[in-house]
Amino acid sequence: MDIEFNNVKELYERLKPALTAKVTDLRRNDLDYIKIEDIWNYLKDTKWSKANNLLLYQMVDDILNLDEKEIDNYVKNEIRKKVIKPDLEEMR
Repeated sequence: MDIEFNNVKELYERLKPALTAKVTDLRRNDLDYIKIEDIWNYLKDTKWSKANNLLLYQMVDDILNLDEKEIDNYVKNEIRKKVIKPDLEEMR
């Protein structure tokens, strides 16, 4: 049975249980700052954007077997990209 998705949001919602399971697994290993969105963005940008005709089970496999060091490095690099500035607005 082929499952087709009308948009990326539908695909994301379908993969959410696998993403949640991976986040739970990462939390057991003290990587509790990694969120579902981080895993999704990492795989979407690095692996899935280069693939053709991906099947749902392949994407679930990519999520569940994602290397902890890879996602950890990705998240840390994304955090470094953000410019954090002091909030200099007047206090009330």
